Amino acid sequence: MPMLLLLIRGSYQVVGTRPEGDTVHFTPANPAEWNFVGVGGFHSVERNASGQGKLRLDAVDTLETHYSRSGPEVSQPPFFAHAARDELLSWLGFTDVQRAPDETVTAATPESTPGWILARSADIGGRCIAMAGRGTPPGNSGTDTMLDVTRLRTTVNHHLLKTGLAYPTYYSNLFHDDPFQDLRAELTAAVHQAQAAPVKGLWTKDVTLSGATVTGMSSLTNDVVILPKLFRRLVDFLNLGNTDLSGFPAFLAQTQDRFLILSTGQFTTGLDAVVEVTNSNVRMTHPAEDLVFEERVFEES
Repeated sequence: MPMLLLLIRGSYQVVGTRPEGDTVHFTPANPAEWNFVGVGGFHSVERNASGQGKLRLDAVDTLETHYSRSGPEVSQPPFFAHAARDELLSWLGFTDVQRAPDETVTAATPESTPGWILARSADIGGRCIAMAGRGTPPGNSGTDTMLDVTRLRTTVNHHLLKTGLAYPTYYSNLFHDDPFQDLRAELTAAVHQAQAAPVKGLWTKDVTLSGATVTGMSSLTNDVVILPKLFRRLVDFLNLGNTDLSGFPAFLAQTQDRFLILSTGQFTTGLDAVVEVTNSNVRMTHPAEDLVFEERVFEES
């Protein structure tokens, strides 16, 4: 069943920013339309004087290129992190992207590209959570517009899953209710298509379910390819000075992630319910597409 989201026409910009595979800057043609995002919610979209704000792509999570919430900036193994970022920018229409050593974009052709978003809310950092498209929008900007499976397939969110460069990450406001389960099913089908393809993207290296050997921060930044949410939790745990992973399940219980396990119908609190630790090996017991997280602060990068 389709659902209504706010359509906003505008353009994407990358110069002077540090885009990730699931994060990019966007300026509405009418910046006042930001005011209609997340009406009645907890957060509004932060924007600069020209109306430019930051998007966080809905339903996907790509490998981290600069995560620093709990300590020094770190990244996941760069090959697939950069591949997702580069695919996003290429899909949006940017070429000849030049970067400084800290990965800030210094030049790109063109300087902006036209596009549109289907938005629903903003996170605690002021980023707009959205489905993102390119070119001519599928309706009038500033109006509620249907998101159905056909339109979902035209978004970069769907594209990144289909090319195997992003993990699915579902949240309850959009993907939990039964009337909209066809949207979630379509995204999951794209994930399974990527996993079965000759060129699987990050799935060739993913060890989220088989188990990641973690002996320190360098294991996370140089070696293992895992679900970014699990990566962030491990980084936060290690930044507390922990060296013994036996305490990681208790740490996960304290983080209070609330989610539904689709395959069992169980609603639970704490990722410790789906994470196993054996000595230095960490694995999830359910794939990302089997989990629907409760919409709360959406604080992560």
